[in-house]
Amino acid sequence: MIVDIDIDYVPENLFTNEKILNGFLECVPRTFGEVAYLGMVPGTDRRQIVLEKPAGYENLNYAEGQYSLEVKLQDMAEAGVDVGILRLPVWHEWLPTEMCRIVNDGLADMVKRSNGKLLANAILPPWATKECVYELERCVKELGMVGVQLTCHYGKLYLDHEIFKPYFKILNALNLPVIVHHTPVPVEYESIKDYTNQRRFYGRCIDQGIAVGRELFSDMFEQFPNLKLIHTMLGGAFYAFQNILLPNVSKTGEAMERFKTDSDRHRGYLKNNLYFDMSHALPWGKEQLECAIKVCGADHVLFASSYPVRREWLLKGVDFVKSLNISEEEKSLVLGGNAQKLFNIKKIAI
Repeated sequence: MIVDIDIDYVPENLFTNEKILNGFLECVPRTFGEVAYLGMVPGTDRRQIVLEKPAGYENLNYAEGQYSLEVKLQDMAEAGVDVGILRLPVWHEWLPTEMCRIVNDGLADMVKRSNGKLLANAILPPWATKECVYELERCVKELGMVGVQLTCHYGKLYLDHEIFKPYFKILNALNLPVIVHHTPVPVEYESIKDYTNQRRFYGRCIDQGIAVGRELFSDMFEQFPNLKLIHTMLGGAFYAFQNILLPNVSKTGEAMERFKTDSDRHRGYLKNNLYFDMSHALPWGKEQLECAIKVCGADHVLFASSYPVRREWLLKGVDFVKSLNISEEEKSLVLGGNAQKLFNIKKIAI
């Protein structure tokens, strides 16, 4: 079974339902430097929602006509993807519970109409209020959602902050896998904003790398050992920094120890609690993906395309992973086995 754990979802009627459209636009915190507006895709007659931070610097585009079920299923079939897991790209950082209910109902409806080809993650604010807990229970028990989605940070707070612990306590008890999606830019973004690729690619990697590091070095996995956090963008290429961030005790006798060296404990968290999706295979390139799989372990990397940001990433992604110089068993884990285990996906008639 080939599983893509990142098929982007926005409501199919986002551009035609005024309540939903305004709900998306009005939740963006303009007083914190976020700008959201409805505009046109350049050179076309199609509308798009654009998110800028700071003003004048695009970080997110939702284009009209890209998110219908029919288009998703056609492209998944062409790509050879058997099951896709829907997630909301970025916007859930700000959505209030009322809007989350609308989004979750839409997700559940699309899953139902897909005849087993799509599954979904629950979208809700990261608070343990009665309202949020009820929505989480509804998503899991009534709507059949297979995981939960969070962002790397909310406002200026990353997920290791005390404010999120009541919610993590609930997720820990439920044993629900958690997708940790990047935000448009990290908390500190001033030095990377000026250049589009650095802002839109590297900025997301910085965001994920900071998030993974903070989670790893905090005590959150001691408190919540059942948490399985799956970070996008290969955790911001965390594999490249993993060894240098987790040094062993020096064998030559140093005058002083400048670094934390209880690395075995932290490597245990990497093994038990942290996973990485490869959004997106093609842009990373063959050498980088092979290195990531070698360092992280094939059982900790999951296929993800971020479709429809670029159709190519879905349509050519599976074959690209199959071309990697790794074993067939490792390819099977990355392309579907890990997702089946983490999200408890049953065998289906393909």
